[in-house]
Amino acid sequence: MATPKIVLFYVFTPLADPEAVKLWQHTLAESLGLKGRVIVSKDGINATIGGDIFDVKKYVRATRSYEPFKKADIKWSNGEGDDFPRLSVKVRPELVTFGTDDEITVTEAGVEGGGEHLKPGALHKLLDERGDEVVFFDGRNAMEAQIGKFRDAIVPETDTTRDFIDEIESGKYDDLKGKPVVTYCTGGIRCEVLSVLMKNRGFEEVYQLDGGIVRYGETFGNTGYWDGSLYVFDKRMHVEFGDGAESIGHCVACEKPTPNFVNCANLDCRQQYLRCEDCTEKNRQPYCSDCVQAGIPAEVTAG
Repeated sequence: MATPKIVLFYVFTPLADPEAVKLWQHTLAESLGLKGRVIVSKDGINATIGGDIFDVKKYVRATRSYEPFKKADIKWSNGEGDDFPRLSVKVRPELVTFGTDDEITVTEAGVEGGGEHLKPGALHKLLDERGDEVVFFDGRNAMEAQIGKFRDAIVPETDTTRDFIDEIESGKYDDLKGKPVVTYCTGGIRCEVLSVLMKNRGFEEVYQLDGGIVRYGETFGNTGYWDGSLYVFDKRMHVEFGDGAESIGHCVACEKPTPNFVNCANLDCRQQYLRCEDCTEKNRQPYCSDCVQAGIPAEVTAG
């Protein structure tokens, strides 16, 4: 019986021929029947790949056999089978699209000038020593934080990664520039760049959670400072770090706690919003709040 697994990893390292790496990665993943998303740029690779555990292991071994990727920090999680609709391997100017490629310098050692990496245990040590002085800063899109975030974290008003520059240059976070700021994201890649951008704009003491929320959840489960579920970009939509995780998201129709996102029924919108399983089964509020406010009916009688 197949055992579906998903791996998430990134490596910042200079690549002389991203197109060649793209072709190799596509051929490798396709030959093993794997699906998912791989982004390659002159600065490295960012990948989320899923399939049967034996095929995924072959993919990981082959990828690490390439010298620039041999130290890739591979994060494993359980899949559900057919977690991705297709295999997509692309070359892009940036591994994470902040729109600030000219600010980032990548060497064989990784991104230069970023925040200090904190492993989960070191993060707890910092919190023990500095207490409420420490500020969590969410490096994901704001929607993802609706179902899970670090306790009392600041969640910038962002719909896309490109929005972060306007946010950190707006002045609304200037009071944090003298405080210890811990940036975090799903697997760590966005904070590699975000921490540089923040330091370049006057934030003096910036950290980044090493391995992201995924590594933290593996280490502390539901016993640490993480609350709720982790949004993921595959068929699962969300994952929890053990039994008993309390949902911090709320259904738009009935306000019950839920981590479940659905797409707006308006085909011109398709925005994701929270709706519990019960309300989804009964087809309550099939449109997002924005479409409801625009005059699309909030209730549709279940068929």
